Amino acid sequence: MQTTMKSFKTNQLYQLTLTHFLETVREPEVLFWGIIFPVLISIGLGLAFLQPSVSKFHLMLVENNRTELDNLLDHFAEAGKMEGRDVLKWTIPDATLGDTEFSFERSDWHSAIVALKRGEADVIISDSLGKVQYHFDPRNEQAQLVYMKLSSVLQSADLELKTNPTNIAPLTLKGVRYIDFLVPGLIAFGIMSSIMWGMSYTLIERRSQKLLRRMVATPMKKSNFIFAMMFVRIVMNLVEAVILFVAMWAIFGIHIQGNIGALFVLFLAGNVAFTGIAVLISCRTSKTEVGTGWINAVQMPMMLLSGIFFSYHHFPEWSLGVIRALPLTALADGIRSIFNEGAGWIEILAPSLALSLFGVICFAVGMKVFKWY
Repeated sequence: MQTTMKSFKTNQLYQLTLTHFLETVREPEVLFWGIIFPVLISIGLGLAFLQPSVSKFHLMLVENNRTELDNLLDHFAEAGKMEGRDVLKWTIPDATLGDTEFSFERSDWHSAIVALKRGEADVIISDSLGKVQYHFDPRNEQAQLVYMKLSSVLQSADLELKTNPTNIAPLTLKGVRYIDFLVPGLIAFGIMSSIMWGMSYTLIERRSQKLLRRMVATPMKKSNFIFAMMFVRIVMNLVEAVILFVAMWAIFGIHIQGNIGALFVLFLAGNVAFTGIAVLISCRTSKTEVGTGWINAVQMPMMLLSGIFFSYHHFPEWSLGVIRALPLTALADGIRSIFNEGAGWIEILAPSLALSLFGVICFAVGMKVFKWY
């Protein structure tokens, strides 16, 4: 009798396991997001990061008169490649560690500082009273690497342009530190993440539980339900952003150098854009596994590419046009320009309109085909 019961339980476990397995493999969406999508993400990131090993460094040259900086460019001009009158690219081949490419660009001090704040440049080299100086945030590891590599190259070439620690003029201006770059990106990322999970996943989960069908049966205007969720997310995002800013202001002394009103308008535009995306990707899906896949498919590429934690200018040049077109990139760049560059209404007008228009279009399409049951 005991043997029969044991056999019955074993067979029961086998049948249940087989049933659940068959249910899983019969869902193509689950297989795609669980197996194929991670492979596609790995291939995409591999193509983006595993390019031929070339370390690219961008340096801004600020000078008033002809100085040793010109001697540097004259020395490299024959081996390098001039791109216009003010940009020289010089590549040092190295089969063991990978090639190193230095890009030297002439600029004025203001433009050089802006490039540094945006992550477009790593180090500023200037002539101060006839003395060459390197300007960068000493806590920026990338900038330190650029300085050490260039110093090594110059010393090995025995050029007249000598490098030593006294040539370093540390930049401690607000807006050029890494924390000044990071916080606006985190605010933008928080807006996207909060809306994508707070709206998309909630809508999909309620549809899967048949709750949307019950709400539609009430005398409720459908659009009001979505608007209510959006207003709640905007308020929550605003509270989260304010808390983050206050904490970083108290600890690191970051400041908003631009127009507060323009920042609020851009903030609302970002919320509108991601609300539209959230409604669009959740308009038909009724399975939470598929919904999670869609959310990750939208969120992960932008999180990695849009320059939240590091500058997207380190990606290959052929990809920068696509990266700049991403909603999160436009939002993060706009917030950074207000925080660190003193941007106002004129500077944020284009990104705000683009984000709002994109969000409205996605919202309209999503509501047109929205499935409430």
